[in-house]
Amino acid sequence: QLQKDLEEVKELLTKATRKRVHDVLVTEKHKLELEIKNQPPPKPKDAAEEEKSSLGGYTVKINNYGWDQSDKFIKIYVSLNGVQKLPAENVQVNFTERSFDLLVKNLNGKNYTMTFNNLLKPIAVEGSSRKIKTDTVLVMCRKKREEKWECLTQVEKESKEKE
Repeated sequence: QLQKDLEEVKELLTKATRKRVHDVLVTEKHKLELEIKNQPPPKPKDAAEEEKSSLGGYTVKINNYGWDQSDKFIKIYVSLNGVQKLPAENVQVNFTERSFDLLVKNLNGKNYTMTFNNLLKPIAVEGSSRKIKTDTVLVMCRKKREEKWECLTQVEKESKEKE
C-alpha cells in the first residue's frame, strides 16, 4: 500500500507546477519513504485488525503549536483539550535524528497526528521525550549540540532566506 502511495506521489510531483503544492508533495514523499524504511515486519492479521480498531474515529493533522528552546532542548508545545485524561500509552512520539512524529490516540473520539521532518539540526533520540501536561503535550527534542536554532526545520530556514 505504502509503495503504491509513494509511486503516486512521485507521479504527482512531476505534474506539480505550483511551489506550495510541490513542497507539500516533497514532504509527503519523504514521510512515505521514512515510513517504508521504518516499517515493522507484517503482523499476523488479528494483531493488525486489533490495532486498527484501537485507533477508531478519524485522524486530525495538528497544525498549530508553539516552540521554545534552551541550551539542551527544543520544546514543542501542542495544545489538546483533555489530553491529560488519556492513558499515557495513547500519546506516542517517535524520534529519529532529524524528525519526530506525534500520535495521540482516541482523544474525544479522534486521533491527532503531527510530523516534523527535516529538523534544522540533528537531535539525540535517546535524550528526547514527551510530557503530558494539562491540555498540552510537550515534545522535548534533545539537541545533539548546544547551539541556538533560528527555526525548527530546514524548509522554514529556506523560506526565510528566500524572503
